[in-house]
Amino acid sequence: MTLQTRIQILGQLGEYLLQDGPIWQDCKEQAYRENPWFIPEFIEIASKKIAESFLHQTLLTQWANSYTVQDQPTQTHTIGLVMAGNIPLVGFHDLLCVFVSGHTLKVKTSAKDSVLVKHLVAKMQEWNPEIANQILFADNLKGCGAYIATGSNNSGRYFEFYFGKFPHIIRKNRTSVAVLDGTETSQELELLADDIQFYFGLGCRNITQVFVPKNYDFLPLLQALRKYDYFMDYHKYKHNFDYHLAILIMGNKYYMSNESLILTENIAAFSPVSQVHYAYYSDIKTVFEALETNQTIQCVVGHGQTDFGKAQQPGLMDYADGVDTMQFLTSL
Repeated sequence: MTLQTRIQILGQLGEYLLQDGPIWQDCKEQAYRENPWFIPEFIEIASKKIAESFLHQTLLTQWANSYTVQDQPTQTHTIGLVMAGNIPLVGFHDLLCVFVSGHTLKVKTSAKDSVLVKHLVAKMQEWNPEIANQILFADNLKGCGAYIATGSNNSGRYFEFYFGKFPHIIRKNRTSVAVLDGTETSQELELLADDIQFYFGLGCRNITQVFVPKNYDFLPLLQALRKYDYFMDYHKYKHNFDYHLAILIMGNKYYMSNESLILTENIAAFSPVSQVHYAYYSDIKTVFEALETNQTIQCVVGHGQTDFGKAQQPGLMDYADGVDTMQFLTSL
């Protein structure tokens, strides 16, 4: 299969997602039934961003050419891919990288997100039967020449044990933060609310901690976050909110809330669903210096950093953990 053919198939897949036909709608409904965290709104956001940011033939051609991807690689490997399942189609970029690079792909999907990925690959196979030999699904990934695996810190240790002797990319827990200076407009705070609450805050690019100057006024931020009050209609989210609020009350801890999200002062970057940590600073330069060396931070939002509202809009060149997946694949 030539590079041009691979890119044409991906362009066709992008058109399929944007058309949002009845078959794709049925697939999204099935994914939601199997994983209540994958509400239709968020599946639609994820799939539309993939179609618009990843699956344009011009973008794909420029991207592949920047790595001098061969039309038909003379030496290929089978790449074992362990996908995460925290947000819809979170592993698609890895699948895209392996497919465009020309290697064969053996995928172990997450039980939380198998419906969407398998459906899209099945559609690609409909359009070109050769895909069946290019992208395989398996529960056992033995016999691969290299591995890409994403999971928690705990599963990362297992990945290192099993895959460590092979060329590999192993990703562990990551999260994102925002650094506010107090001059943010109401529009920027509205966009920050999206960065915090898209996908119920389950993604590694979701903001789970905000750094603020002393005497910061939280009321405008809490008001902006009210756009997601409807999250309380979803029992899994509401259960998290009620549980963590009860823990804070019983522990006599100070908190702020708009009745759908909780703000608490905490130096930890990771926060649970329905809760965001905040930390005060006196010198913003010191904050940025500390974040530069923090290996758990995926993305920093704020003035001079990632734009507000863009945390969940990565492009083809935005690689998880800052590790260039295409460079890894093309150098094997």
